[in-house]
Amino acid sequence: MHIICHVDIYRAIADRTRRAILDELVDRSGQSLFELCGRLIMKHGISSSRQAISQHLDVLEAAGLIRTRREGRSKLHWFVGAPLKAIGERWPISTDEDTSNPTEEGIEE
Repeated sequence: MHIICHVDIYRAIADRTRRAILDELVDRSGQSLFELCGRLIMKHGISSSRQAISQHLDVLEAAGLIRTRREGRSKLHWFVGAPLKAIGERWPISTDEDTSNPTEEGIEE
């Protein structure tokens, strides 16, 4: 297990904009920066600059959560879920979880 990689994944998914980018790539793979910016504005109310979104994409790519490919002048982006599997393996969901207190306080989304 490579701890540095996990730290990158946690840092990558800690940001609201990056989570929205991942949501959009899960919904529709192979998007360009221009397409992602439009969808982030329309669906999430995130109106960051293309440069800011590009920097978010760089973080996600460095964490292994997206892959990119150049097609002509465009760079297209795809979601890669495999790195998230390590989180589930580290803290597996138990079938005997205590469900007596269904609310969790202090969790920010």
